[in-house]
Amino acid sequence: MDSPLPWLDVCVIAFYLIGITWLGLSLGKKLQQGTDYFMPRRFGKGMMMMHAFGTGTASDQAVVVASGTFRQGLSGIWYQWLWLFNTPFYWLLAPIFRRFRATTTADVYALRFGQSVAVLFALVGIVGLCVKIGLLLKGAGALIESGTQGAISAHWAVPLVAVLFVVYGMAGGLGAAIVTDYIQGILTIVFSVMLLPWVLEAVQGWQGVRETLDDPSMLSLVAPEGITPFFIATFSLLSLVGIVAQPFIMGVCAAGRTEMDGRFGFVVGNLIKRVCTAAWAVTGIAALAWYQQRGVALEEVQPDQVYGHLAATFLPQAMPGLLGLFLASLLAGVMSSCDSMMIAAAGLFTENLYKPLAPGRSAAHYLKVGRWVSLVMVLVGIVVAFGMPNVVSGLKTWLKIAPMLGIAFWLGLFWRRYNGAGAWASTLTGFAMWWLTLQPFLVDGLREQSWALSAGMVVEAKGAWVVYEPWQILFYLGAALLVGVVVSVCTRRREAASIDRFHALIRTPIQPGERLTESCSLPEGVKPASRSSFFPGTDFEFPKPSTTSVVGFVLCWMAVAGMIGAFLWLLG
Repeated sequence: MDSPLPWLDVCVIAFYLIGITWLGLSLGKKLQQGTDYFMPRRFGKGMMMMHAFGTGTASDQAVVVASGTFRQGLSGIWYQWLWLFNTPFYWLLAPIFRRFRATTTADVYALRFGQSVAVLFALVGIVGLCVKIGLLLKGAGALIESGTQGAISAHWAVPLVAVLFVVYGMAGGLGAAIVTDYIQGILTIVFSVMLLPWVLEAVQGWQGVRETLDDPSMLSLVAPEGITPFFIATFSLLSLVGIVAQPFIMGVCAAGRTEMDGRFGFVVGNLIKRVCTAAWAVTGIAALAWYQQRGVALEEVQPDQVYGHLAATFLPQAMPGLLGLFLASLLAGVMSSCDSMMIAAAGLFTENLYKPLAPGRSAAHYLKVGRWVSLVMVLVGIVVAFGMPNVVSGLKTWLKIAPMLGIAFWLGLFWRRYNGAGAWASTLTGFAMWWLTLQPFLVDGLREQSWALSAGMVVEAKGAWVVYEPWQILFYLGAALLVGVVVSVCTRRREAASIDRFHALIRTPIQPGERLTESCSLPEGVKPASRSSFFPGTDFEFPKPSTTSVVGFVLCWMAVAGMIGAFLWLLG
């Protein structure tokens, strides 16, 4: 497309951008202090649901899933459905994060392990968030370039999208992100399903897809040579270990008025995302059939641009302005995630790196620092986006960062003996083992072992031998866990007062009208609640769950099973 977008499409995009920016700026005028910027606690179930959906769902994920299904068949859905089996655990995690009464997740690490681990978390978290912002922008750039058929190149699209969410995000903070996420979440749902009817019609429906794709593995949720049950299980484990150490999860769980607001929002918002993921996968596999029916050589198609190319092909013919709505929805999906990531990164820097070095400044000063750091984080994300080879590789890199500190969170949650030295040892061992599994000498050594080859520990990918990623995950998670336990046993315990306070927060429900004056502290007049445990008098903390927790957990598993069953039934 050498000509600009039609004027109606431009008007649709402009209307969205002007409206969302005005809304974010108007919310920014009400900010008085940094805690409001980084962690407001005033939103109900509807807002929290769309915030969880908007933060966790972005158009780059549609690129990843559509690209994966285009190359590998329906099993590519697991590039995002790998979080599906974690959804029931969100029901249990959300109230814990709300009860921490923290501004950032690093505050929790500071209480449980000490300030040095909080600094470690902040540094690793900032790196992970910058990679995630880069991944989001990379996917958006590919979609915009392909959706406009080159009228707007990815080199211009990436910084353009960044400018848009930086403007209102810097002004309004997390509160603006949550309010705008409500609108942008609705648009993301529209973006997820709007291509399906046109593509399916073009290939004569699902029956046409089945008749065109003569390889049965392309229509299977598992692929013998790619995404196997082993792959799904290990990446699901990795994502569960890492979800607690994703810095933006604190806002997703704790910005609600009550624990139930966070619970409902975190679970239901992510269930909506699972439905959208199914729509992306069906769109990707239908696109594969469409290209084959047209006689296009698949090696000439760039998988990252399939989703946008479909939009540019079908939507202008369907209705004037529909392509503009698609691009506006695309921008909404990226902006609703990037703004939350940006605020989380700025919060880690301001609250956990800058404030300890410059204490006693005014609230306005810290607010100003947070706003400018937000800009810097996005600039780093832009650099990452341009250096990223493709969205699938970017996703896999991002997935492996947070779990290094997620191990510390889980061990610290259930085992009192685990300490700051163990947290450092776990994290550094995890990164070291990750690096080790990428080294040629280890790969060559495993290739010489018959047992390693028979177990599939090394595989050939793109002409080179590498450690199979599921085994790589087990190597560094297992080593990190073992070393962290050993170091904790061999070093001094964390003082009991800090650990007692940590668990007192988890045990004490949120009270109506709580006013917090200090992060990770019970408000004045609120006494720690008592709760029975399975192993009283030991170093293990396994509290007996409430009826609400058990019933909700079971219902979530039923929802997960129902979603998989419904997807398989719809596909015949």
